[in-house]
Amino acid sequence: MSIPLLSFYILVWPALAILVMIVLCVALVRDIRAARKDGDTLV
Repeated sequence: MSIPLLSFYILVWPALAILVMIVLCVALVRDIRAARKDGDTLV
């Protein structure tokens, strides 16, 4: 395996983890806003 390809493979995982974290945070914020709008709590 070449060095650039291996480097790309290693650097993809943190990028994917960041994308998953962003999706989870956006979903959480939407749920919080929906709960406040309905007068409910998240728990």
